[in-house]
Amino acid sequence: MLTQGGPKEHCGLFGIFGHSDAAQLTYLALFAQQHRGQESAGICTSDGQRIIRYAGLGLVSEVFEPRHLARLANPNAIGHIRYSTTGSPNVNNVQPLMVEYARGQVAVCHNGNLINAGLLRHTYEEQGRIFQTTSDTEVIIHLLADPEHMDLPDPLSPVLTHLQGAFSLLVMFPDRIEAARDPHGIRPLCIGRMPEGAYCAASETIALDVVGAQYVRDVEPGEIVTLDKGGLHSRFYVEPKRYRPASCIFELVYFADPSSNVFNQNVHLARVAMGRQLAREAPARADMVMAVPNCARCAAVGYSHESGIPFGRGFTTSHYTGRSFIMPNQEMRDTVVRMKLNVIRDAVRGKRLVVIEDSIVRGTTTKSKMGALRQAGAKEIHVRVASPPIRHPCYYGIDFPTSEELVAARMGRVEAIRDYLDVDSLAYLSLEGMLGCVKPPAEHYCTSCFSGQYPVPIDHQVHKFALERYQLPMFD
Repeated sequence: MLTQGGPKEHCGLFGIFGHSDAAQLTYLALFAQQHRGQESAGICTSDGQRIIRYAGLGLVSEVFEPRHLARLANPNAIGHIRYSTTGSPNVNNVQPLMVEYARGQVAVCHNGNLINAGLLRHTYEEQGRIFQTTSDTEVIIHLLADPEHMDLPDPLSPVLTHLQGAFSLLVMFPDRIEAARDPHGIRPLCIGRMPEGAYCAASETIALDVVGAQYVRDVEPGEIVTLDKGGLHSRFYVEPKRYRPASCIFELVYFADPSSNVFNQNVHLARVAMGRQLAREAPARADMVMAVPNCARCAAVGYSHESGIPFGRGFTTSHYTGRSFIMPNQEMRDTVVRMKLNVIRDAVRGKRLVVIEDSIVRGTTTKSKMGALRQAGAKEIHVRVASPPIRHPCYYGIDFPTSEELVAARMGRVEAIRDYLDVDSLAYLSLEGMLGCVKPPAEHYCTSCFSGQYPVPIDHQVHKFALERYQLPMFD
């Protein structure tokens, strides 16, 4: 899904078929994946005949009240939490998108970004089609409603062959749920099974853990998995293994919850390994290793273990603020940082600190944090980043919209970034070192934001607001 402001996450998905508490379980699963998107939330449920929907702007706990879940009481459900990467943070773009067309009802949840959405939309608008949103996801619905596809025995398979970019999808028809991934498998999507036998699908395994489901397997790249009364069925809409897998390594660096298994590996252990490798590549003489923000804690533990420098805490953290990374503008990001992090002055005063970051994007919030440590009396600040410099935009569902906004692309040399941050030293984990910390083979990961090597070729400029013709109202 492209929006203004800084790099932000894509979205989180959950679906379940054939469970008496489907809506409540979907609510819990979305809540568990709230780190993937904090802009909006929505749930669609079906009784096998009709689909109903409730959605809105805000956190899961803000959108849904018990009365809403009671109205959604049906045995089949799909849910979505969103951070927009294409289209405004607007009620019109809240997912699941649900429509009624010539063949009945359909609802769609999407995690990722379609790089050819603008071209597809232009083609349909030239034919007189009317679009209700500015989200790239809506083109999927128009493809399903295309006479060329909708009368086929399997309409979804040919629709997916028209899509370019990253997509993990949940598509609900009244009698079934279809879970699908793009041919490169850029975004995660897994299958679980409840003790009662109902199958479910989720972006991360943490959602399965919360609802009490057992992990079954990942949806394979280029695969469609159907959940219906007959259980679990699978088919491929492209020839299996025709495309090189390109799992987004930033899921392991930053986005996914440490307790999740993503791309068949535990996120926490991958980050600890990155921290260990960082200590080998970029040692420092210091009194304490500390993490900032919270998601760098795993890498900081690894760095501490490998270096022998004690791990300590230099910030207190409020758990009642959003992730600054996914705030829609810099002013809001700075405000969230001030609310979220407070220096433990006596813990850092007079200390030589190794400060571990998982990544540095714009650099503005990192600069603010380092300034706070200076003011608190830190003797030395050595920043170590558990990933390579981010120098290139992401077109597959992370809002790195332009190189100019990325501090590593704008300033080039690490020394220049160090001076900008006003720290004593700065070092990044190498690309090779990072890839050596994840499950092989290394060539099965998308590293485009670090390397500039895009698995799906970008032959035209993609911008987050490319689908915007005018600013939609910010109310329902």
